[in-house]
Amino acid sequence: MTDPRLQTLYDIARQADLDAIVLIPGASLQFLTGVDFHLMERPLVTFFVPGRDPVAVVPALEAERLRASGLPFALYPWTDAEGYHGAFEAAARELGLAGKRIGVEELRMRMLEAELIRRYITDVQLVMAGSAIAGLRLHKDGAAIAAIREAIAISEAALEAVLPQIRPGMTEREIAGLLVVEQLRRGGGKHPFEPIVLGGPNSALPHGEPGDRPIAEGEPLLLDFGTSVRGWVSDITRTFSVGNPSPRLAEVYAVVQEANAAGRAACGPGVPAEEVDRVTHRVIEQAGFGAYFAIRTGHGLGLEVHEGPNIVAGNRHPLEPGNVFTVEPGIYIPGEVGVRIEDIMVVTENGAESLTAFPRDLRVIGR
Repeated sequence: MTDPRLQTLYDIARQADLDAIVLIPGASLQFLTGVDFHLMERPLVTFFVPGRDPVAVVPALEAERLRASGLPFALYPWTDAEGYHGAFEAAARELGLAGKRIGVEELRMRMLEAELIRRYITDVQLVMAGSAIAGLRLHKDGAAIAAIREAIAISEAALEAVLPQIRPGMTEREIAGLLVVEQLRRGGGKHPFEPIVLGGPNSALPHGEPGDRPIAEGEPLLLDFGTSVRGWVSDITRTFSVGNPSPRLAEVYAVVQEANAAGRAACGPGVPAEEVDRVTHRVIEQAGFGAYFAIRTGHGLGLEVHEGPNIVAGNRHPLEPGNVFTVEPGIYIPGEVGVRIEDIMVVTENGAESLTAFPRDLRVIGR
């Protein structure tokens, strides 16, 4: 097998002392095959054993898509009429993995697939290997970065189109709908998460959901959203003032803007991921708002909106060229105000680049 992505996965298996890796539909399988399979009630399970071609137990209606991936899968298709047990039994005989260590993505593997593996592979050891498998997607190549750039450009253009439409009295949900429509108009694919649109005191909820609350003069409006191009995603947050900002909003915003700039400046090859997190937290703590920023600074981004590397205290792994992640410090004062400024960074051979370019100064909208 000469496919470099498959070779990388097999190298990960060997380094983690795994006899095989099993993937079900998700970003890792999409990365390997180029096909975004839907996780559904019909199990689709792929087995990757170093030194041999991959094996897949696959619903018959998905078999052709897997063949078209270009990887030399040995397929065990099954139909709804016959069920999947016979296919699993036949694949298990072929694989010969009885008593072996099989790595799985523990945050994705369902009980259905896990129990089928245990049923048909005698004495198998299922090993939580999500952190090891994540290495498959840590380094983005030129094509991936180009797609992420396109997705970001769509999101930023959509944001610029939405802002003049916002007026006091509109609801968070209405504004979220505008973001979705404007991204679709510009060629965006499916959005990787539901847009977060939060006004006033709701802006202090880091992952709040837009509701029917109308926005009002003088309050913050936080917009966090993204789209996708060829499966690769964008994720951007900007916070605005509806009408002239209150002194409190202006004060908090200035601190977050400084933390965002410091975090972006700290990025580069060889820098421990936790150092970027430390820099942003230090700015906010020194300004007296440390208690209101109790979460990580950022997360990796690619085919999923949350993947490695995490920009968080304790992650001592040095950043490397091709790593793509967010820098998104925030201050969240419950019941009062929340501000977040989020950018997407890519590490280069000589430094780092912000793929997002939307202005970071506090902008007044809604008038």
